[in-house]
Amino acid sequence: MRNDETGKVILVTGASSGIGALSVRALAHAGHTVYAGIRQVATRNASAVADLTHYGTGQDVDVHAVELDVTSQDSADAAVDQIVAKHGRLDVIVHNAGHMVLGAAEAFTPKQLADLYDVNVLGTQRVNRAALPTLREQGSGLLLWIGSSSTRGGCPPFLGPYFAAKAAMDALAVSYAAEVLPFGIDTAIVVPGAFTSGTNHFAHAGTAADTTRAEVYNRRHGPLVADLDERLAALIPPDADVAEVAAAVARLVAMEHGTRPLRTHVDPSRDGSEVVSAVADRVRADFFRRIGLDSLLTAGSSL
Repeated sequence: MRNDETGKVILVTGASSGIGALSVRALAHAGHTVYAGIRQVATRNASAVADLTHYGTGQDVDVHAVELDVTSQDSADAAVDQIVAKHGRLDVIVHNAGHMVLGAAEAFTPKQLADLYDVNVLGTQRVNRAALPTLREQGSGLLLWIGSSSTRGGCPPFLGPYFAAKAAMDALAVSYAAEVLPFGIDTAIVVPGAFTSGTNHFAHAGTAADTTRAEVYNRRHGPLVADLDERLAALIPPDADVAEVAAAVARLVAMEHGTRPLRTHVDPSRDGSEVVSAVADRVRADFFRRIGLDSLLTAGSSL
């Protein structure tokens, strides 16, 4: 279904595979014009671009690949400029780009943590700085962040650097929610649980550079780390599908401004994140009211 007058222009970061690719397709089928932000479109991810083009033609949906490396401000600026030049607007940013690591926290070098933070956190900042001038001038838009239940949920060990980066991204998203609201821009955070199939998170997870320290932990914890994905998978019902995350993204985009909830949890493992987040967000909203920032809360963004 091709974009019509009701469709939005959307950029999804980290869209070569997994939740990003699924979100691109779900949004396109909902009638939107969707740009899949993919790095190295002509080389490393050329096959993903070809698959996307073939999918768009076969399904008659409005999807495009755009070169986007979230670790480069020039790349983020160029991607946004390309979209705005063609359509005259940009309605939704889906912050999905991210990278995962697996192993004992001590064995990761500070440089590795900085690189992880660069992708998962600073990448969103670069894309926001590229896109928000357009959204603010329009007086409308949506920042939709793909978070993680690890931010407030069960948070198993051996994923610490990744979880720390996702927690930082969540904190940034919450701050943005209040700051951009007066410009007519909504914020929504989708919170997936530990889906162990349908994404490449575990398959492409990074490992610790300090192999000497990693081995110390492996001798003590080796079996626990080796089958961590299987332990998580055992909590997930057999009918759970990561495509539910993409469906949640599409539903949020379809909602009216001011009605979107701040968080939408898609967590078949039920790790407790939804319970803790409800309390944390209520406390934050109450604090805003106590210090006279009620105008930066809406029924949707408060809880």
